[in-house]
Amino acid sequence: MAWAAYLGCVMEFAPDEPRWRQVARIIRARIEDGTYPPGTRVPSVAEMLEEFGIATSTGQKVHRGLRADGLIQTQVGMGSFVTKSAKEKLAESPHDG
Repeated sequence: MAWAAYLGCVMEFAPDEPRWRQVARIIRARIEDGTYPPGTRVPSVAEMLEEFGIATSTGQKVHRGLRADGLIQTQVGMGSFVTKSAKEKLAESPHDG
């Protein structure tokens, strides 16, 4: 795995790809493998900052990208949640974010 040494506390990013895409790929993988099933809240921007050591703007880009792909929906004041159709969306057009 060229882009990650992810052990829950350390994240090494590939220099040739935007960090938000790398984090989005991890969240996508968690949706796909059932770690985040439909209806489950995904990490907030603040939680991503802590887990991955990224900037606020990077976390916001992760959420925007996942929303644009129809994988999450955001409820103001509640958080962002995996959509019911997320797995189907991933199967229809799998890509790296």
